[in-house]
Amino acid sequence: MRIEIKTADQLKLMRRAGLVVAEGLQAMADAACAGMTTGEVDAVGREVLARNNATSNFLNYGSEYGVGFSGVACISVNDELVHGVPGTRELIDGDVVSVDFGAIIEGWHGDAARTFIIGEASDVDATLVEVTRGALWAGIEQMRAGGRVSHISRGIDDYVRSQPRRYGTLREYTGHGIGSEMHMAPDVPNFHKRGPSPKLTSGMALAIEPMLTLGLHQTSVCEDDWTVVSRDGSRGAHWEHTVAITDKGLWVLTAEDGGEAELAARGLEFGPLAD
Repeated sequence: MRIEIKTADQLKLMRRAGLVVAEGLQAMADAACAGMTTGEVDAVGREVLARNNATSNFLNYGSEYGVGFSGVACISVNDELVHGVPGTRELIDGDVVSVDFGAIIEGWHGDAARTFIIGEASDVDATLVEVTRGALWAGIEQMRAGGRVSHISRGIDDYVRSQPRRYGTLREYTGHGIGSEMHMAPDVPNFHKRGPSPKLTSGMALAIEPMLTLGLHQTSVCEDDWTVVSRDGSRGAHWEHTVAITDKGLWVLTAEDGGEAELAARGLEFGPLAD
């Protein structure tokens, strides 16, 4: 499939959507607590969308193929790895919660995810969350004009394999292109694959999103046709950002600061576009 190359004005609209996503993820993480349901967390995301005159790219997603998604955020708890459907489940202390959230502004999409822990975290769970976040930035670090999608995948894979303990990397679910649609070419695997890989150029935007488990990578889909769980019952974490390549460098569209601090720490060029 043809990869969409954005103009500067289109990337600026994606940045506006990305800022809504960043606001929503922070608001949901701040609000989530023991005794709150995942549906109530989702309602916080709905309020952020309404306040910013943005629409959801998650709500009713997939309805043309069957059961459309019923929330504006995927809220996955513990062994629910991705695509968790918000509902009546009450959060409890120690839960590992992954929230995936998106927004549309004038037809242009933003998509990001983060994982946090309710109450006091075990060392194992806290490390899982931090390693997954580190894997995200290890992938972003390899995103540059003239490179290949496979360089991003290898960066994530090498980082995960370098850890003192072994983690499972989801294989059926990948990062993706994003822009005028939420899911577009190319796929961005979170593990290294041999073979040809698309070239990265200025104007491309990718949603990079490693998903790791404390156990194996095999997954199953629940009866709701959405929620993905680990087959071995192990807990997982999920981090994601929408990232654009500009003529100046990288612009993390779903980070509040555009990724400036993290990029600087890695010696990478920060490439925002002026309003």
